[in-house]
Amino acid sequence: MGILTWNTGAPRTAISPPSGARRRLPREWWVGLLLVAPFVVLFVAFTAYPMIYALELSFSDWHGTGVLRWVGWSNYTYLLTNRDFWASLGNTGVMWMLIVPAQTFGAVAVASALTRSRLRFKKTLRTVVILPYVTPLAAMAQAFILIFDQDFGVANTLLKALGGPQVGWLTSTTWAKPTIALFILWKTSGFALIIMLAAVQGIPPELYEAAELDGAGPLRTFWSVTVPMVRRSVGFFLVVSTLGISQMFLEPYVLTRGGPYNSSTTSGLYLFNHISSSDLGTGAANSFLLVVLVFLLSLAAVRVLRSKED
Repeated sequence: MGILTWNTGAPRTAISPPSGARRRLPREWWVGLLLVAPFVVLFVAFTAYPMIYALELSFSDWHGTGVLRWVGWSNYTYLLTNRDFWASLGNTGVMWMLIVPAQTFGAVAVASALTRSRLRFKKTLRTVVILPYVTPLAAMAQAFILIFDQDFGVANTLLKALGGPQVGWLTSTTWAKPTIALFILWKTSGFALIIMLAAVQGIPPELYEAAELDGAGPLRTFWSVTVPMVRRSVGFFLVVSTLGISQMFLEPYVLTRGGPYNSSTTSGLYLFNHISSSDLGTGAANSFLLVVLVFLLSLAAVRVLRSKED
């Protein structure tokens, strides 16, 4: 005899575990937590905490000893109304104009030539170009000082032999910034070339073949194929180079000490002057103003170079 069961249509309810039981996390969760723990610890210790402390310091008056004295927006007001602060930003802007456009366009052009040409010594040439970037900056700076010394430098010796004037490359307000910019171009162009070489070598060969079939010459192919295809790499390099120039300290410090008459004092060197004089509150405020400025400039560069498809 069978037993009849009736389906009343009532929804089934899950049986809840006893109130004293705890749900165990899966093993994969603990493994993942263990793997990310070193990064989290290092990030909090060396990035998050220093930034929060520097932000607090920017609203304080502190010279390395004693108790922090809260001063509100006084440090920011002092900097924004200080002529030397704006002069350092102006010097940095001039450096950017002298370095970044020429370096970016030159790197793209040289990378395109090295990739598409049939030179026999391309690998050797790449090594020669990258050598200044991997050479210690202090050694290169001393060699550069000897070349552009006003009295005994090679540059002025050649100018004198040609009947030219004796130029104060590192001692005049007119030539100090261009000379430092030339040194940075010499030192860092290898890094720009590495980035652009990777970008140019990633361009599909079919695009160049199509341009040749359409009758485009080398210059037209460069502007219509190479430049648009490396747009994202150019944007990345603009952000990195803008960040580097805004923090530039060692080059003007070694070559000119920011002189003459602060004509080569960059924003990074101006920030260093506050730190070296133990004016840590103003230095922290200066650093955050630079962060905001670099962020806005980088955002503008990315938006300008962004295509409609991005």
